[in-house]
Amino acid sequence: MMDVSHNWFLWAILSAGFAALTAIFAKIGLEGVNSDYATLIRTVVILVVLAGFVWATGALSDPRQLSTKTIGFLVASGLATGASWVCYFRALKVGEASQVAPVDKFSVVLVAIFAFAFLGERPAAREWLAIALVGAGVVLLAWKR
Repeated sequence: MMDVSHNWFLWAILSAGFAALTAIFAKIGLEGVNSDYATLIRTVVILVVLAGFVWATGALSDPRQLSTKTIGFLVASGLATGASWVCYFRALKVGEASQVAPVDKFSVVLVAIFAFAFLGERPAAREWLAIALVGAGVVLLAWKR
C-alpha cells in the first residue's frame, strides 16, 4: 500500500483543487469589498487555521533552532506569497476568474525556469514540452482579438 504522506502527486492535485476553489470563493467574496482588505481577511483565516494544524500535529518547535539561511528564505517566501496574493486578489476583483486563475498559473513556467537557473534542476524534454504548453495557453488567454 502506498504511503499517502509521501505521494507528491496526490498533494499537488489536492493543491490544484483547493486553488481552484480559492479562485471561485474569492471572486464571489470580493463583491463589495476592497481587494487588499479581502486579502487581509483571507490571510488571518489562513494564519489561525494553519497555527491550529501545526499545534495539533505536534509540528510546533522553537524557531530559534532554525538557521539564519532557513529563516531568511522562509521570510522571503512569505513576502513573495503576500505580494502574489495581493496581485491575485486585485486581478480577480477586475477580471474573470476563468482568465485570472490560468494566467496566474504562468508561475508554472517561471518556477521551471527559476529551478533550472537557481536550483540546477533539469527537466526532461517531455517536461519542457508540457511547461511550454502551459505558457502557450497563457499567451492564448491574454491575446486580444
